[in-house]
Amino acid sequence: MFLPLLLIVAADLTGLWYGPPAAEEDSTKRDIYLALRVEGTRVSGEVETPTRNAPIAEGVLLPDGSFRGVAAHEWDGKPVRRPLQGHLQGDVLTLRIQVWPDGPMHSYQLRRVSNNPVIPKLARIEPPPVRDLAPNGLARTPPMGWNSWNRFRCKVEDRMIREMADAMVSSGMRDAGYVYLTIDDCWQGGRDASGNIRSDSQRFPDMHRLTDYIHSKGLKAGIYSSPGPRTCAGFEGSYGHEEQDARQYAVWGFDLLKYDWCSATKYYANAEMRPVYQKMAEALRATGRPFVFSLSQYGLDSVWTWGPLAGGNMWRTSGDIGDSWKSIEEIGFVNEANLSPYAGPGHWNDPDMLEVGNGAMNATEYRTHFTLWAMLAAPLLAGNDIRTMTPETRSILLNRDVIAIGQDPLGRQAERRWKDGAAEVWARPLADGSWAVAVFNRGLQNRTVRFEWTAIGLPSRPVHGRDLWTGAELRGELSGEFSGPVPAHGVVLMRLR
Repeated sequence: MFLPLLLIVAADLTGLWYGPPAAEEDSTKRDIYLALRVEGTRVSGEVETPTRNAPIAEGVLLPDGSFRGVAAHEWDGKPVRRPLQGHLQGDVLTLRIQVWPDGPMHSYQLRRVSNNPVIPKLARIEPPPVRDLAPNGLARTPPMGWNSWNRFRCKVEDRMIREMADAMVSSGMRDAGYVYLTIDDCWQGGRDASGNIRSDSQRFPDMHRLTDYIHSKGLKAGIYSSPGPRTCAGFEGSYGHEEQDARQYAVWGFDLLKYDWCSATKYYANAEMRPVYQKMAEALRATGRPFVFSLSQYGLDSVWTWGPLAGGNMWRTSGDIGDSWKSIEEIGFVNEANLSPYAGPGHWNDPDMLEVGNGAMNATEYRTHFTLWAMLAAPLLAGNDIRTMTPETRSILLNRDVIAIGQDPLGRQAERRWKDGAAEVWARPLADGSWAVAVFNRGLQNRTVRFEWTAIGLPSRPVHGRDLWTGAELRGELSGEFSGPVPAHGVVLMRLR
């Protein structure tokens, strides 16, 4: 009795399934494909994730007709395993899957669209021949602004963006240099019959009016897309529509494009990134409107060696940032350690957006995060809810002295000059002949850090200095060495002459 029932269930599951998130999930998440093959108790096939079509491994059919397995693939040479579970009720297959590695499980309600278990794929479009693009003259200092993703993910809409624009003015952020207000993923609403990209009419009814509002506040507007057919959240990408999309962004009045690799990996090898990004850079330039071009591809294929030649003004040097000390360490202290030769006016290494004020770190750690990004000449793109900033968060993001280090026109990224266990000293020369010196303590205990100025390449006795977080003038401290307390996960930042 048991075996025939199992075979009937198996026959019912084989095929191509497609559908939206379950009703209780975030309604802005996109539909998903699932291709299933069932042979006895073995379940195989693949699932379309935002970044790739991932084969199902270890799939097994259970006695109650449900199944489980993992979507297994590689990302940047590392294995990724995303658990999944499915259960058929009537003609609806409920799929629970970990969409992002280490993230929560999400539910989708799928219906069969074909008995053929093959996920549809667009024809490959060959990238253009590689050629060197001249600088576009923009981003002479690292761009500063705000981006919606870190705090809000897909929960973005017109009113919230307008409120952020207002808050950037009222908080003093605009006047401190934060001018780019960028709508990240999830704004898209598909394409019209002519292939023109459209915004979600419910959440973004009129993009042109929205950018007009942003501009009226003395700000610039940024938008997001992908060179693949789908964005990281599964929305419409620019694959095969680069020129159309660039023209639409220009008509709407945008000033920056963040271009996220995501599903492009289904059609292109990492070694083809340069011409793929070059294609959009040329499309943006053909509009006649100035666009800062942000290459978001996680530091793959040593992007810093070709990013400027592909038209980029900034390029990610790592995977996505998280609101944690571990993430800040891995991205800022490790990934950026040898990249200073590749940064300069018009072209910047981008260790991802700021987490300051999002709540999972303490004020000391956020000051260290902000200091390190400024020392790295990184774009300073806030990712918190600036409408409800605490005074403590405001004091970090609006420290003009630290911002001035990040915005120094010489554009020299800091380098690690000295290390003793968990203590590190990073330094960068500034346009007026002074030096920015940051003394970090990556350890778990407060400690006194002591080193000679000559050990970091400075004269034996700087003439004048100031602590940029306390505002204290440094005089007696500037003898032949530095000696002072640095809190756990903390920093002392000095400007020295």
